[in-house]
Amino acid sequence: MGEASSYTAKSIQVLKGLEAVRKRPSMYIGSTGPTGLHHLIKELVDNSIDEITAGFGSVVEIILHADGSATVSDQGRGIPVGRHASGVSALQVVMTTLHAGGKFDGRASSGYKTAGGLHGVGASIVNALSEWIHVQVRQNGKVHQQKYARGIPLTKVEVVGVSEKTGTTTTFMPDSEVFETIYFSHDVLAERLREFAFLNRGIKIVFKDERRTEDGKYAGGISSFVQYHNQNKEVLHKDPIYIEGIRDDVTVEIALQFNTGYSENLFSYANNVRTPEGGFHESGFKSAFTRTFNAYARSYDLLKNTKITLSGEDIREGMTAVISVKVPEPQFEGQTKQKLGNTEVEGIVQALVNEKLKAYLEENPNIAKKVIQKSIQAAQARDAARRAREVIRRKGILDSASMPGKLADCSERDPALCEAFLVEGDSAGGTAKQGRDRRFQAILPLKGKGINVAKARLDKILKNDQIIDIVTMLGTGIGQEDFTLEKLRYNKVIIMADADVDGAHIRTLLLTFFFRQMPQLVLEGHLYIAQPPLYQIRKGRRARYLQNDEQMNDYLLEASMESAKLTNSRRDKPYTEKQFRTILETIRKIESLLSELGRKEIDTDRIFGQRFRDEETVPLLLVQTDGGKFYRFEDEDIDQLIEQNTNSQLELADLEETSEVVIEDVSDMSEIRELDKLIEGLNRYDIVPHDFDRSNGIENSNGNSTFTIQDGDREPRKSNTVWEMLGAIEEIGRRGTSITRYKGLAEMNADQLKDTTMNRESRILLQVKMEDAVEADRMFTLLMGDDVDPRRVFIEKYGSQVNLDLYGA
Repeated sequence: MGEASSYTAKSIQVLKGLEAVRKRPSMYIGSTGPTGLHHLIKELVDNSIDEITAGFGSVVEIILHADGSATVSDQGRGIPVGRHASGVSALQVVMTTLHAGGKFDGRASSGYKTAGGLHGVGASIVNALSEWIHVQVRQNGKVHQQKYARGIPLTKVEVVGVSEKTGTTTTFMPDSEVFETIYFSHDVLAERLREFAFLNRGIKIVFKDERRTEDGKYAGGISSFVQYHNQNKEVLHKDPIYIEGIRDDVTVEIALQFNTGYSENLFSYANNVRTPEGGFHESGFKSAFTRTFNAYARSYDLLKNTKITLSGEDIREGMTAVISVKVPEPQFEGQTKQKLGNTEVEGIVQALVNEKLKAYLEENPNIAKKVIQKSIQAAQARDAARRAREVIRRKGILDSASMPGKLADCSERDPALCEAFLVEGDSAGGTAKQGRDRRFQAILPLKGKGINVAKARLDKILKNDQIIDIVTMLGTGIGQEDFTLEKLRYNKVIIMADADVDGAHIRTLLLTFFFRQMPQLVLEGHLYIAQPPLYQIRKGRRARYLQNDEQMNDYLLEASMESAKLTNSRRDKPYTEKQFRTILETIRKIESLLSELGRKEIDTDRIFGQRFRDEETVPLLLVQTDGGKFYRFEDEDIDQLIEQNTNSQLELADLEETSEVVIEDVSDMSEIRELDKLIEGLNRYDIVPHDFDRSNGIENSNGNSTFTIQDGDREPRKSNTVWEMLGAIEEIGRRGTSITRYKGLAEMNADQLKDTTMNRESRILLQVKMEDAVEADRMFTLLMGDDVDPRRVFIEKYGSQVNLDLYGA
């Protein structure tokens, strides 16, 4: 009774403002995992698309920033900023009040006829679940801004710039106190934003990721999606075939285009929901598609010289298609609801495809003949591939006597315990055979670079000795018809190649093969890449292996501390070992931060002379104009700069012609905040911002050094800057050390390869995953396809960042 009686009227809580969202976020966004995190961007994009649907603007821009924040911007009317009846700005009402918006009464007052966001909670939910959020509204020639932290306003609505444009820009940092992870996935967002675009005709979505080098622009309409997918492929016809119609309240939209490749790519949707398992809209399309093409071929006697009946698979070779249906009462089958079960949709799709595809073929005979000719070649290749498969089957996959001659198989017969290594070269393969555990590790040496399957039909692929060896070894069969994952003889398939350009090329060729011909192997997590070490460090009798340059730098600093001591001319005595270690770790963090800031186009060489002026911090301003953006350190008032708005102040020659100038203090950028924190932490060790200014090494060449490094009985090393000091310490770490940089697997002996790359207890494996099949297909086509020009552009743009050898692919 005691517990029951404590439940009184006082127990009833009323959560104010956005407290309810922070208390139970899953009620509003589904989960606090990755799905809920990405839902935040969806909410803001929904609002922007609603503005476009209402007739205002046509472009939505999404940016993922290097610090983990995200921006969504549109060209709509902008959230109202005037005074609301509640006494505060309407912008603040929208951002801080649930169920506040302009979509409740339709077009009557706000102009919204249809809208994705109808509940007035999207913007306020994002605000509530963000560590911080900045909203900029462009209206009436001005740029208004308000900042919030976890749903609470930090500032009033302020004017921060001038603009002739309109629209809303929201930048937010997801709250790590709420979400399990605050890392936005490029691939997840790219896929969702593409779908937003092609399912909403008339809009263009621009997606930029500052963490990566690849951006995306997605025009509206499913035809644009098909063209995007085929952009690096040679197509048989320039414009996609487009079919649309409405029957019995069911809206059908289909776009398809043929390329010279050999893969079929079919994407289907029902009410904007992806249906990867198909359904009656897919079956209706396929049956009508096959029937219509065969009827056309017979009518015009295009099969007279062949004894072939074209299958649907033959005709769909090289086809990229999108099917989108809108059904009043959709019925989804299966546990995951990824298959459309409305039987009436099949007949509707069949009738539309029969009618409109037949008309298209009659009006475009040249295109029809190209597709039929390609289909005949596909049928002939299919017959040749069938015969090649039979040859592989006759080898008796489970008979060890029929295994490839170079295969060193394992003794274990339980696939769950077995591993298969595909090793570059006979020499490395021989070393791997000596270093393996014979019980469960199989080795197949691969000679040469093999075949590029992106440029070959299956019949040609199955004549390649290397492919035959791999397929026979794995036991799964190959291609859509024959592949059976249950027959896989090894739980892990591990690609092991050299760390040089040739090794990268071999890995890419093998990855292309598995992606094109055995995608289930990737999707189910069976494909891995071995990570052999890059360095061996030997000092005396001790040897260590390091994976990359970062580990090498850490090792050198650690080794130097065994004998080195650091003194500072501002201090009376040397630093202790703990202080020395803290200083070095902090400098390395600062070095990493400067690299991140450099990628944001901030002049890092000027930071320590400009940001920390006379030991005082100066604001970092972001100046944005129509002509671009730049950063500068400025201690004048921001409002003054906006008012002055002159060429001399902003250092832009064409500023008077620009329609927009926005100046914002971005000193709260996460990298800048972290940099300030690290510099402040070094102050206790008498290390000041001036010590990071690289020009000090020249200015102080008179011998008045700040840092002195004592290395045992050796002559002391003097340094003017922390960077000189860091270099000197690394040199000490190298002394007495033998450093071997491995160029290939064969340079290691069997024990070394075993300990570093094959031993389950000590090795590192990289699992190959596929989060976005569309983007993966596009990238494999770009890098491994027939079209050289896009590949050349890619290499010229990004080749300096990675090792690439793709011209010979």
